Amino acid sequence: MLLLEAAIVPLFLGALAAYVGAEPYAQFTSGVHLVEVYATVTDRNGEPVGGLTAGDFRVAEDGAGQTISAFASGEFPLSIAIGLDRSFSMGGAANRLGVAKSAARTLVGALRPADQVMIVAIGGETAIAAPLSTDRAAALAAIDRLDVWGTTPLYDATLGALDAIHPARGRRALVLLSDGTDRYSDTTAAELLDRARGHDALIYPVAIGAVRPPVFAELAAATGGRSFFEREPTALVGTMTTIARELRSQYLLGYAPARERTGAPSWHAIGITVARPDVQVRARERYFGR
Repeated sequence: MLLLEAAIVPLFLGALAAYVGAEPYAQFTSGVHLVEVYATVTDRNGEPVGGLTAGDFRVAEDGAGQTISAFASGEFPLSIAIGLDRSFSMGGAANRLGVAKSAARTLVGALRPADQVMIVAIGGETAIAAPLSTDRAAALAAIDRLDVWGTTPLYDATLGALDAIHPARGRRALVLLSDGTDRYSDTTAAELLDRARGHDALIYPVAIGAVRPPVFAELAAATGGRSFFEREPTALVGTMTTIARELRSQYLLGYAPARERTGAPSWHAIGITVARPDVQVRARERYFGR
């Protein structure tokens, strides 16, 4: 889980320096405990809102207002895992696996050259079909090799994909393509949500088929991602393009908690708003720290 010690400062500064192409700002020192939060701001049509400044944002922790100490906007280094459900329920006449593979190819093609991507195959077991890298050919070849196989321990697989992307540097995201049916997981939905909050990765679950399970929306809300429910295969191309566009249009906020911490580590709620009408802000709901 994410413990907010002095080590969090280099993480934020590394992301910030990678964005601005300069050395980290000197005013941030190892004695400061910074909380970093990625925020997505969209208009009423769901389109990303650009051009915001630190003064447009309001941040609260456990209901108390915070001072934004660091701010950056634009395209940050991205490490993304694409989880493809390849279980038997994704086969048949509907060929949902074929639809999901096509969508995954679209997403890979929309990434920037410096972005890293891994392909995670979800079936009777979770396997890394292509390790994290900038090699697009390897990722596309891994997608092409996937065939229908196995059951769907979806909660276990989602947790496994989060564990796999967690060591990556910079901003992390998981795009999950599945019919949403979990079978035989050892992990419960509640446990998955709790672990997802501690991984600090944006989750974009995409339900393909007849239903969208409630846990998909909950995972997205808890991590600052966004859930989708697509009944029509043709809509998935637009969905993947939307996800890629969002991941290129985010804001990075950093603040030092105003209240002195005592006692054991615990969860802390984060609230982010923007002082503009008709916009929606999505960011992680809380973090675990001292």
